[in-house]
Amino acid sequence: MQKDSLETLLLRHYGDTASTPAGLEQRLLASARQKAQALHQEQQAVAYVRQKQVSRRHAVRFVAIGTAGLGVLSAGLELLEAAVGGQDTSQTQTAFP
Repeated sequence: MQKDSLETLLLRHYGDTASTPAGLEQRLLASARQKAQALHQEQQAVAYVRQKQVSRRHAVRFVAIGTAGLGVLSAGLELLEAAVGGQDTSQTQTAFP
C-alpha cells in the first residue's frame, strides 16, 4: 500500500487552488507531541511494573483469589448444567410418555 505525503493528500482533496487550513502545522505538531508523551508514559508504566518485585505473600494471595474465582465459576457452571440438564430430561419425558 502506497503512503502519500500530507501535501499530496491535501492537494487530492482540496485541489491546486485551495489554501492550507489555518493552524494545520501547529495542530499536527501538537498532536505528534501528545502521542509521543502518551507513548513515553506508557513505556514508563511498563518499566515500573517490570522492575517492581512481588512478595511471596502477594503472589500467594493472587493465586488464592484466582483459585477461589475459578471454584465459584466451576460451581456456577455445574448449577447451570444441572438446570439445563433438568430441562432437557423433563422435555424428553413429556415427549415420550
